[in-house]
Amino acid sequence: MSTVVVIGAGVGGLATAARLAAKGHTVTILEQGDQVGGKLRTYRRDGFAFDTGPSLFTLPAVYRDLFLKTGGPFEEAVDLQPLEPAFRYRFSDRSTVVMPGVDPARCAAALGAAFGGTAEADWRALMQRGGAMWQITREPFLQSPLSGLKSVLSLARNPQDIRTVAPFTSLRALGGQYLHDARLVTLLDRYATYTGSDPRLAPAVLATVPYVEQTFGAWHLGGGLGTLADALAARCTERGVTVRLGTSVASIDLSDGRACGVTLDDGTSMPADIVVANADAGQVYGTLLAGDPRAARLAKDLAKSPASLAGFVLLLAVKGRTPGIEHHNVWFPERYDAEFDDIFGSRPRPVQDPTVYACVPDDPLMRPDANHESWFVLVNAPRHGDGRDRTVDWSRPGVADAYADHVLAVLAERGTDLRDRILWREIRTPADYERDVWAPGGSIYGTSSNGSRAAFQRPANASPIPGLFLVGGSAHPGGGLPLVGMSAEIVATLVGRAPSESE
Repeated sequence: MSTVVVIGAGVGGLATAARLAAKGHTVTILEQGDQVGGKLRTYRRDGFAFDTGPSLFTLPAVYRDLFLKTGGPFEEAVDLQPLEPAFRYRFSDRSTVVMPGVDPARCAAALGAAFGGTAEADWRALMQRGGAMWQITREPFLQSPLSGLKSVLSLARNPQDIRTVAPFTSLRALGGQYLHDARLVTLLDRYATYTGSDPRLAPAVLATVPYVEQTFGAWHLGGGLGTLADALAARCTERGVTVRLGTSVASIDLSDGRACGVTLDDGTSMPADIVVANADAGQVYGTLLAGDPRAARLAKDLAKSPASLAGFVLLLAVKGRTPGIEHHNVWFPERYDAEFDDIFGSRPRPVQDPTVYACVPDDPLMRPDANHESWFVLVNAPRHGDGRDRTVDWSRPGVADAYADHVLAVLAERGTDLRDRILWREIRTPADYERDVWAPGGSIYGTSSNGSRAAFQRPANASPIPGLFLVGGSAHPGGGLPLVGMSAEIVATLVGRAPSESE
């Protein structure tokens, strides 16, 4: 068995550590922050609680498998709750649709009832295509250690599979083939933002996202999704993993061309047979491996990859209850394309007419009492920077507060005015996100899926440096809790195949 150092106690790092420890490896996690979970956090204040990272839980089978293989049932570690209904969508023409928590047929029927015409049949046909894409890509792509578009194409069983996945078709173009109501196209477009991408450029295969959501259900974890991080940390402790908080890694050490441990910020060396990096891939290759020519080439390639969008967040402690609010709520603008122009254009700016997403859990553990609500409000945003290289300086005085006021005014214009009921608010900008979870520019998912090849060019889990593996949202197969869980399974399997220096 190997001695393993995991850099980062995000979900990917925790899940990998638990799997490796269950197989008999000696595992230590080094986390620079003061808590586990990485981007998955539940913030609590005055009896209010907010999921400040992922707020929707899907495909629980990934974590059921993880927990069963490392100790005991998932449902004994967390309070898994189905959502019914799951979403309320409001469009610029004031039309509204409430989506069931599970079953594509029921979702299609809800769309048909709301929009009429061919909406139900159109959505059914699209989800059938999404299901076919899922069956083709799930095992050979999402659950396998791949690198590059050629690997994906070589795994296709026949040319029809390639035509079904349509790797050179955008999500927007796919929607145009199936959907006759512009509101349905907008609804489909939103799933590109699940990967931080522009639907006009993101691949059609992202149609698997609504298919998975509607087929396997939308879920909540009682007390907040941050309880998953606590459960993973507890499972790691049960399996003998050492978790060291407040411990920053300065570099990954190499010997004879392979990873042999890490050096901490204080100069301490920690030898290891295997290093698993649950950190942004750009930082791994550009900073932690500075000076290695193999890493330099990868860092250069990553710098050319389109970064994902960032997010601007409001945490609102609200007095009273809001009529017509579900767990997940989305208010769409009149011109959705303008949002992506503001974010990905040559002169980015805070989105003037944004899509507004709000998570308002009807969870007694996430509010002080039944007469209050915890609102997590998210709008898509350009990355943080110095105002050059397609970024916005979110740290300039007054920018965050002014934009927070603007978002609340937009929400009021769309029929939900919270301003007189807000007890307090906290603002999280892309600059805060960059600082708190080491996400360059505040990019939520590392690189975006913009472009026909981008989705297949994420950094591989097995790095070109023997003994070094990458896990998490910036590596294959991508961001989001299900894919990060799959990433951890891939890495744990690869480590089991890798020879160690101690052998």
